[in-house]
Amino acid sequence: MLILLSDAFDASLPGKLEKFGEVTDDKGRQSEMEVVLIRSKTKVTREYIDASPNLKLVIRGGVGLDNVDQVYAKEKGIQVFNTAAASSIAVAELAFALMIALPNHITAGDRSMREGQWIKKQLKRTELFGKTLGILGMGRIGSEIGKRAKAFGMQVIAFDPYVKSSDVAEMKTSVDEVLGASDYISLNMPLTDETTGMINKDTLAKCKDGVYLVNTGRGKCVVEEDVVAALQSGKLAGFGNDVWYSDPPENSPLVKEPKVTMTPHIGASTKENLLRIGEIIEQLVGEYVGKK
Repeated sequence: MLILLSDAFDASLPGKLEKFGEVTDDKGRQSEMEVVLIRSKTKVTREYIDASPNLKLVIRGGVGLDNVDQVYAKEKGIQVFNTAAASSIAVAELAFALMIALPNHITAGDRSMREGQWIKKQLKRTELFGKTLGILGMGRIGSEIGKRAKAFGMQVIAFDPYVKSSDVAEMKTSVDEVLGASDYISLNMPLTDETTGMINKDTLAKCKDGVYLVNTGRGKCVVEEDVVAALQSGKLAGFGNDVWYSDPPENSPLVKEPKVTMTPHIGASTKENLLRIGEIIEQLVGEYVGKK
């Protein structure tokens, strides 16, 4: 059995998988592979699947599976898994780092100091304490963000059509309820037909003036041009973004907007998380081999 590491994983992973078969990162052997391990970069499309006649198992190191044609994979009898349980802490910590950086003007302060400026009077900070955080998508990551918000003395509300109750958030019955009541909004939704472009000029109009928005979910859940317009009008005070329409972004209007604090899709890229991902992959491959 050939296992292909198509994207970057912890260096210890190949050694853990050798007991199951041959492990390679040579993409030229795609037609031979039975198992492929991917992250965000590799797109398992219909064409990719058709070019992989021996493929039986796809494991995505991470949460989102929008880079896998799951319908066609099922038609071809290919199993598809993610490692959702691994990434919650890593992504939640980045989301909270962005949430802290925005009202404290960390990037603007750092940049101005490097340019020889002293803009102490211009940088007006606000506190997280006592503010309301609205979480859209209350799965594992949303719950971890909520825990951290509670520790900072924030009120936490949330909406998720699949979650009716939470230990860390007051669940609301609609997206609009969350948008209208929040000082900070964290997007932690998968990319689906319902969530694509969900944050747009119409939904942003329902937010408070001066709200902060953080997206560590999926880039296409927001309409980038509408977010930029909201930043320029003052409807949004700032936007923290780790996820993009493509990696790296191509011609994104967010890149040149000064009120955006951005990172290059590093939410799941902690040393500890890569080790957790490896452990889950080892388990999934072992279960697959055991059922053969």
